[in-house]
Amino acid sequence: MPTVKVGDVNIYYETHGEGEPLVLIMGYGGHIGHWFRLIPLLSLEYSVVAFDNRGTGQSGKPDIPYTMEIMANDVAGLLDAVGINTAHIFGISMGGCIAQQLVLRYPERVSSLILGGTHCGIPNLVKLDKPAGNFLHDFELIQQQTPEEHEREMLNFLVSQEFIRSEKDIVDQYITKVTEYITPIHALIAQYEAIINYDNYGRLPEIKAPTLVLCGDTDKMVSPENSRLLASRIPNAELVMLEGIGHGFFLEAVEQSANVIIDFLRRHPCIE
Repeated sequence: MPTVKVGDVNIYYETHGEGEPLVLIMGYGGHIGHWFRLIPLLSLEYSVVAFDNRGTGQSGKPDIPYTMEIMANDVAGLLDAVGINTAHIFGISMGGCIAQQLVLRYPERVSSLILGGTHCGIPNLVKLDKPAGNFLHDFELIQQQTPEEHEREMLNFLVSQEFIRSEKDIVDQYITKVTEYITPIHALIAQYEAIINYDNYGRLPEIKAPTLVLCGDTDKMVSPENSRLLASRIPNAELVMLEGIGHGFFLEAVEQSANVIIDFLRRHPCIE
């Protein structure tokens, strides 16, 4: 699969399936490997374009400040490079922040918008009194752990203990996928700083694209109340909260998630 030069960085991407374009934007520190269960389902009906954000996977990892604006520009540049004028956009967690920035900066490029397990910025963040945030941003601990140790501990914040116990093969496959490419500390810090310096609360009513806000109602990383806030601020947004599912709905509740996403996309076909 190809890499394209977008501004100051090389962006690695993959295309799967045929149909209307659906661009997937992964979250903090993640890369294409995190989508391994969802891409095969979505690509049955759509041309799925997945890519590695700057700093992750097989994309370039410049040691410079990152912002949501820069990363949204990366997505727009990728669309230009692959010849896509307008696409469905699905961003999860930090990827949902990038997706918001994309639709606000380039509204003509976004046919529909899906925001998964995300928020509108730190100033209006509905926080969880949980250790997930401390774990995610403990850069000293990250350097002390092996990638597998870190990702297995991360799973405790992503999915249920029942899933970890009962789906050992899937969990092992996930660990193999996500540790294939390690996000360096400088890139994690740069993405983290992009997150804490980001705020779209005041501009959410400007979003005109049909929008689905999707999350798990037991999310331990980003409070589901942030999804309620997004849906209340974005005109005519739909809110779907998956019962008993956490932040890693794209892993644990993959079929349910795909059904919700595809139903939404079918009702909002891509408009060139």
